[in-house]
Amino acid sequence: MELILWRHAEAEDGVPDLSRELTDKGRKQASRMADWLNPRLPQDVRILVSPAARTLQTAKALGRGYKRVPALAPGATAAEVLAAAGWPDASYPVLIVGHQPTLGQVAMQLLAGQAGDVTIRKGAVWWFLGRERAGEHQVVLRAVASPDWL
Repeated sequence: MELILWRHAEAEDGVPDLSRELTDKGRKQASRMADWLNPRLPQDVRILVSPAARTLQTAKALGRGYKRVPALAPGATAAEVLAAAGWPDASYPVLIVGHQPTLGQVAMQLLAGQAGDVTIRKGAVWWFLGRERAGEHQVVLRAVASPDWL
């Protein structure tokens, strides 16, 4: 299974939290990352997005259909994100558009098999592959990309 974690791009400060929108810089970050992602994403990818305005705006830059998933809202746990994605058993690739620190906690769980935090920059993507080898489940980090590098 492929699992792609995409942190929302730069957003305005303020409350209510779910209403915060992308800044001009954030819209550019989302567009740049979408331009990089689109030719690389598998055709059958399922895109799951937090209900926050900033994640919906980030996902919209892809120009593809997506599903709003309340379980991915700010404050979600790594376990909730992995369950929403169907990790590691889904038969299709999943792109999650979400938030820190949750996405960093998911990345740590996948990389190290334990709780902890990894910093994922605003607008960045971490792309994982789960596979079975010699009867053992393995996780491979396929790519890390930041909109500032593209």
